[in-house]
Amino acid sequence: MDKFEYGAITRRAFLVSAAAAAIPSFVKADDKVATSGSAQWVVSTRDAQWIRKAADVQMSRPASVPDIVVAPDETYQTIDGFGACFNELGGAALAALGEADRQAIFADLFSQSATNLGYCRMPIGANDFSRDWYSYDETNGDFAMRDFSIAHDRDIQIPFIKAAIAYRPDLRLWASPWSPPTWMKKNRHYAMAQSARGAPPNGLKKEQTGTEGNDYFIQDPRYFEAYALYFRKFVESYRAEGINISMVAPQNEFNSAQAFPSCCWTSEGLARFIPYLGREMDKLGVGVLFGTLERPDPALFERVYRDPKAGPYVKAVGAQWAGRQAIPFIHYQHPELKVFQTEQECGDGKNDWRYARHTWSIMKTFMNAGASVYDYWNIALPEGGVSRWGWAQNSLVTVNPASRTFRYNYDYYVLKHVSAFVKPGAKRIKAGSWTGFENVLAFLNPDGKVVVVIQNDLSTELPISWQVGGKTVTAVLAPDSFNTFVV
Repeated sequence: MDKFEYGAITRRAFLVSAAAAAIPSFVKADDKVATSGSAQWVVSTRDAQWIRKAADVQMSRPASVPDIVVAPDETYQTIDGFGACFNELGGAALAALGEADRQAIFADLFSQSATNLGYCRMPIGANDFSRDWYSYDETNGDFAMRDFSIAHDRDIQIPFIKAAIAYRPDLRLWASPWSPPTWMKKNRHYAMAQSARGAPPNGLKKEQTGTEGNDYFIQDPRYFEAYALYFRKFVESYRAEGINISMVAPQNEFNSAQAFPSCCWTSEGLARFIPYLGREMDKLGVGVLFGTLERPDPALFERVYRDPKAGPYVKAVGAQWAGRQAIPFIHYQHPELKVFQTEQECGDGKNDWRYARHTWSIMKTFMNAGASVYDYWNIALPEGGVSRWGWAQNSLVTVNPASRTFRYNYDYYVLKHVSAFVKPGAKRIKAGSWTGFENVLAFLNPDGKVVVVIQNDLSTELPISWQVGGKTVTAVLAPDSFNTFVV
């Protein structure tokens, strides 16, 4: 496939697809709406997803001490939104579908009345789920960025994002590079590690490999100025396409030498570069996100934030993978900073129920630690989920290019159990338990509705009650299930 076309987005196409989308039976949902009083209840299990229920949900004055007490007046962070990452291989996978199916997916993922993805991520240049290596300016020594061009992105990436914006005009985006242009790096290559055995070779020589704790971006003011200009031209070029970037991070996983596009930095190296980046982003009204932090060490952030020249430009902190262990400390010390969960752990391509349970664990950890933005990783991938560099990963949607069919994966439903109901501007609120039940998240939406998400991780039914505002919701949770209640 050489050209990527989404075509015109029409309401009619979505309605036709909704009536006849080729979705496997295991994701078909009983979508009958039933309520008791003012409560709604949605349930997902491994065998049946997104079942709307209320027959055994009752609203009443508490007759006894409930299992969980939800306190809307005890608030924590404001939720800015949920999202995922626009990667080239995901866009290419969706392009293999028919127009009606493709538009049904975009409507479902991005419409505020559906899954409600509204704060997403994108790469600056190539990443591990690009079709191949590339940057926007590979002309050696082009410090003025005369040859800068986003022409590569007009094939897949720009149409991919525009298709989402058509259903979510207020979509917010943040971006980060996986690798600078190769001429700005000490090893002159996109990758920092040789390919693993059995993976496609990446051409990196042994002497070009990098190690954590060293700066592989050339530490020279001319290069800092040029790279900051590179970021500015990226934001400006995307604006010219009608796509606005609200925030940028200087580097994805700055401690990790990978067999795909990557670049190791030290905290001191980032502190040297961020003032250059911040000055250019200030001209455009774009914020700087520290990250992405993938190590459980808050000192990696603190050394940058306390730098008198770099710190004032940092408006938020982003973490992924083991970085989640550092976030509680950073959030406690710096409540003035927004916290982004920048990339959910990516799985193994099996998209199984076991991993969906892990997805919930990650979401709960980041939300309880203060995350205002939560981003899943791959939006879509073809069957197997294998990257250009041989790594199989999960996705919200799996596409079978041969049959031109798709399915929503279990991770999609777990994310939707939160994102579909928790609106931008919501507050996470206290959900306490005297019984030791902690498998719960609770939110207060701007319209005053309370959203409570509960997992029953037992293999048996679980009778449960939770209290809010002088009333008690009682239900029997299905074995091994995810449950969202709205009151």
